[in-house]
Amino acid sequence: MRLRLRQFWQIVRRPSVHYSLGLLTIGGFIGGVIFWGAFNTAMEATNTEAFCTGCHEMRDNVFAELKTTIHYSNRSGVRAICSDCHVPHNWTDKIARKMQASKEVWGKVFGTIDTPEKFAAMRLELAQHEWSRLKANDSLECRNCHQYESMDFTRQSVRAQTMHATYLANQEKTCIDCHKGIAHRLPHVPPGAAPTDTSGQVVPAK
Repeated sequence: MRLRLRQFWQIVRRPSVHYSLGLLTIGGFIGGVIFWGAFNTAMEATNTEAFCTGCHEMRDNVFAELKTTIHYSNRSGVRAICSDCHVPHNWTDKIARKMQASKEVWGKVFGTIDTPEKFAAMRLELAQHEWSRLKANDSLECRNCHQYESMDFTRQSVRAQTMHATYLANQEKTCIDCHKGIAHRLPHVPPGAAPTDTSGQVVPAK
């Protein structure tokens, strides 16, 4: 094996006999463009709603819940799909999230959440992972669409105005602190451990 690797390395490092350096450079550039295009095409394909809901675990559980919320159907016709909320938009964070998500494939392969009962049992743990991720990145995916500077407080409830003006303005809290359950049903949590907003009130499923 070591001999074969040595022979391969000698072939790779040896100057080309039949092709010019310019031709090899152009060939390498074209090959790089093709690889990069194919890579990005595959990356975007995994961000589509069809891909995310391709397995029944997602289609019959969280996606079914999403379809009952304003993020799916609303008067303006703007729909948030799975990747809008669960995959960062900038490239480096997107790659890191994709690598993290590759571990979640094991749940599909080994049937960890392949029935409604198994999914319900794992729901709290899965939700806590997402809550922690959004808390750590300051609710980045929320802020891609919802900008504090663009909010019209006059069209918000008095309570929402107070919370946004107090906690978001001073960066004391982030979106996920108060808006757990905004797109999916809140999981069952042990007594006394329900997520609360900054006023100490239990956050209802929305």
